[in-house]
Amino acid sequence: KVFALDQNYPNPFNPSTMIQYSVPQRSNVTLKVYDVLGNEVVTLVNEEKDRGVYSINFDASQLASGLYLYRLQAGSFIETKKMILLR
Repeated sequence: KVFALDQNYPNPFNPSTMIQYSVPQRSNVTLKVYDVLGNEVVTLVNEEKDRGVYSINFDASQLASGLYLYRLQAGSFIETKKMILLR
């Protein structure tokens, strides 16, 4: 019923983690991962989504250990959370 970005699971992770989010109405959704310097690492979602709950698996096997940020933007909703990749 509301826009939401859940904490990834597991966290810390190696090498993949699940990110879940919900969209209460049809919206253009963007989900991106950034490094701690603010550089975009990957775009996981960039499309219009119908109302619902979605899960996406993020495979970070090509990335270095460290702190990463993931950001959901859907309509006017924006939320950012932290995740840790441990090798």
